[in-house]
Amino acid sequence: MLYYLFEYLNRMDVPGTGVFQYITFRSGMAIILSLLISTVFGKRIINFLRRQQIGETVRELGLEGQSQKAGTPTMGGLIIIISTLIPVLLLAKLDNIYVMLLIVTTLWMGTIGFIDDYIKIFKKDKEGLKGKFKVVGQIGLGLIVGYILYFHPSVTVRTDTGRIDIFNTTQNVISQGGLEEKSTATTIPFFKNNEFDYAEILSFMGDGYQDYAWLIFIPIVIFIITAVSNGANLTDGIDGLAAGTSAISVLALGIFAFVSGNIIFSNYLNIMYIPNSGEMTVYIAAFVGSLIGFLWYNTYPASVFMGDTGSLTIGGIIAVLAIAVRKELLIPVLCGIFLAENLSVVLQVSYFKYTKKKYGEGRRIFLMSPLHHHYQKKGYHESKIVTRFWIVAILLAIFSLVSLKLR
Repeated sequence: MLYYLFEYLNRMDVPGTGVFQYITFRSGMAIILSLLISTVFGKRIINFLRRQQIGETVRELGLEGQSQKAGTPTMGGLIIIISTLIPVLLLAKLDNIYVMLLIVTTLWMGTIGFIDDYIKIFKKDKEGLKGKFKVVGQIGLGLIVGYILYFHPSVTVRTDTGRIDIFNTTQNVISQGGLEEKSTATTIPFFKNNEFDYAEILSFMGDGYQDYAWLIFIPIVIFIITAVSNGANLTDGIDGLAAGTSAISVLALGIFAFVSGNIIFSNYLNIMYIPNSGEMTVYIAAFVGSLIGFLWYNTYPASVFMGDTGSLTIGGIIAVLAIAVRKELLIPVLCGIFLAENLSVVLQVSYFKYTKKKYGEGRRIFLMSPLHHHYQKKGYHESKIVTRFWIVAILLAIFSLVSLKLR
């Protein structure tokens, strides 16, 4: 909203108002504002949750310090959502298709998570929203995101950025040469000539196979959103783990969004130029600020838990960001913590069922899954586990960013 006000004032030649045209300035303002909202007003939201007796019900898993967490306010994901959306509504270009898509993702996944937490707390059902309904909600979002990214006319790419020689004040540059086009191309990390078009999977159909690329693209989007949001949900098990690792991954995605949406940097790095995608940087800045502000209250010992309201939202946003900047194939690296947590559960359950069928008794690979609980069982303090997972997340983020030039 403020963007449009200052855009009008800039047209009226009011001095200093042109600064709002720059993504970097608005991103800086967004992260500061979201930090202030999450830290200053976060305490009030926590006190409200405590007054409403919206506390965590802890299942007895035999973990050290677990019983002390009972009654800690949950649904703290509301802090993340509110402190993200307010700066975005004030500072971002709300007619940008990518920004609109991220707002829809935030509200959609936030609603699913809120319903899950509501059932757990007020209906006293520890299982919360049944898994099949969560999956239906994730598939629904995947259909919306996939449809918009495939069919919306504003979602285009340009692989040949051409010669850059014309400057202006609002878009930084206009290039001569190159053609914006609809495409289902994505980036294959660590390879030269690293674009892969999902439509090529249907090349066996002969001429016109590109018209049916949505049959491949939309299911892939659904799978990614479902997998990443569940990965974030599983990672949210000890104080500060999900919020910290997510902030690191999102910050890396912010760099990808900025360079992909800037024709100078995309030309220099020889990567796919995605028009209008740079505006996501404002959203990402607000999101990172809200996650860091939330950590103020979520680090050990946590004053609030994010609940599914936060974890499902975080996972959904990360998935949509990665797909939008055509870096979804980097998710196993960039979100390696989520992947490890997911795999630990899948391997544990699969091996237990296999050994029970073969030997008559179930055996386990890990002392407990997800993976962070395995290390708790080994006697590591949760603060040490979280810090080391953060370090791994930083290394994975750096490795992902290196893929811009290492091919």
